[in-house]
Amino acid sequence: MQARLAGAIGAGGTSLLTNRLADTGTLEERAAGCVFAASDARVVRSNSALCLILGSPKLKGLRAADLSGDAVEIDCWQTALLGPTAQLDEHLGGHFAIVYVELEARRVVLVSDRFSSYSLYYRPFHDGFAFADRATVLFDDRPSISLQALFDYLYFHCLPGPDTVHDSLMRLEPGTIVRWDQGKLTQKTYWSRKAKGPVYTRFDEAKHDFHRLLREAVAEEVEPGTTGAFLSGGTDSSTVVGLLAEQSDQPVKSYSIGFDVEGYDEASYAKLAAERYGTDHQSYYVTPDDLVANIPNVAANLDQPFGNSSLLPAMICADRAREDGITKLLAGDGGDELFGGNTRYAKQKVFEWYGAIPGPLRRGGIERLTGPDFCAVIPLLKKLKSYVEQANIPMPDRLETYNLLEREGTAAILPEAWLRAVDSSHPHFRQREVWTDLAADNFLDRMLEFDWKFTLADNDLRKVRYAANMARIHVGFPLLSDDLLEFSLRLEPDWKVKGLKLRWFFKRALSDFLPREIIQKKKHGFGLPFGTWALEHENLRRMTRDAIRNLVDRGLVRESYANLLMEERLPAYPSYYGELVWVLMMLELWLQAHSPGWRIYA
Repeated sequence: MQARLAGAIGAGGTSLLTNRLADTGTLEERAAGCVFAASDARVVRSNSALCLILGSPKLKGLRAADLSGDAVEIDCWQTALLGPTAQLDEHLGGHFAIVYVELEARRVVLVSDRFSSYSLYYRPFHDGFAFADRATVLFDDRPSISLQALFDYLYFHCLPGPDTVHDSLMRLEPGTIVRWDQGKLTQKTYWSRKAKGPVYTRFDEAKHDFHRLLREAVAEEVEPGTTGAFLSGGTDSSTVVGLLAEQSDQPVKSYSIGFDVEGYDEASYAKLAAERYGTDHQSYYVTPDDLVANIPNVAANLDQPFGNSSLLPAMICADRAREDGITKLLAGDGGDELFGGNTRYAKQKVFEWYGAIPGPLRRGGIERLTGPDFCAVIPLLKKLKSYVEQANIPMPDRLETYNLLEREGTAAILPEAWLRAVDSSHPHFRQREVWTDLAADNFLDRMLEFDWKFTLADNDLRKVRYAANMARIHVGFPLLSDDLLEFSLRLEPDWKVKGLKLRWFFKRALSDFLPREIIQKKKHGFGLPFGTWALEHENLRRMTRDAIRNLVDRGLVRESYANLLMEERLPAYPSYYGELVWVLMMLELWLQAHSPGWRIYA
């Protein structure tokens, strides 16, 4: 994939990027000490400033001076981006990534929306500053690879920002503004993450506003005649498809993925929604041959290691949409994280209840009862013991008790040389840092806010954006509109997860709009039956085994664990260990494409 916007300022920056930018699109500016290019970004300029814009930002409450043309907009951007950071949240909305540059002043400002819907990378160096929406653009030679980043990738199956796989490169965080001013770099979060209105107390009023805001959010994302939608058959994508169909004069084109493997296929739910809303629906059944044909190309097109296996099905959907003439697909991402739809929200509420029990009763009663003496006599107490042990792990560490690296043990998987070079507690440090900085007071809302970064910004939105970019179409996320986000902040936590009922308000408010079967179904999505296929399909089995063997040769996986994983773990539990095999395979294929000769010992 080509970069859509990129640039550098500073004498070193010109030589650093000129050759790479010549291939990315139209060279917009080239002067002493600066070079900028934009192929898919909107460019606004004045005599002294340049603004590169991805997406659809909304400038609110600003008046420009008595100017004409682009100078009016540049004046507004200057007021917003160079003014007090605390006021930026009042002036800026939408889904976007923006770069503002003042050439003579040697000043660059980067700003992201609340969920980093578009990636921006930046790299300060000794005499300048470089940026791009593709990490690989910012280096002429092969940059050094961070061992810590590779470790974090295996832990998270993606790379949480601001870290990247390259030591000297950073990714812009959600709701953040970065200013580089004549060599001085500052970074601040501008989004307050607090509700801007009173909490809803009447269900009917909340339902009315919710329906209105949903329709407005979908309408804002529509491009007439060319907009389709992903349709997994879940509540979120079905809601988006239904509202899109409601606003269209022609049958909406919707796209879904199926798998001919028991427990993975949800095509019937997508078909149910398509029939309900009268869409022109395509459901494509992915095969192991599709994986073999597409995985290497997908890995090569990623600018960072990325291990979310539903990326490939999403890309296939996007490819088929482009073949149909669709230029934009709407996705349902965000509903779970705004309205309480992930099963871990209910599960963690159960663990939190233990903390509400008075300390003396916990320590002197329950925890004594789950000691080895009682558990040996009463086997059922072992379940209580497991519950107590997990409940006593503080958040957010408790979320990772089922993490594959934690369960298997890093020392069993990773060579000693790698472990000595990294901080194995760094993923926990990064999560604790975010958890400590959360604005919400209620436990559930804190979990939702936590997921706005780690689930949405770092993983799910990047997955859909990668898929759409590879298919060369645009993507929209109507459920993450500013107004729906603000609406969710005004809902009582108990309306999101009522007792242990997930998405209580969302489902009740849409009970007369969504098919009953979809409201009642369990969440699944576009997850791959990769582990099963990696055992049964000869070419896919060969691809995975070659990848794992290459990681052993690079010094990234112990040979003893590679053999254990492929010969015992995967055959015994394909759905569980298939995820680890996928994550390792994608890392190796990414290295083959971007740094083929790299070894940990080199």
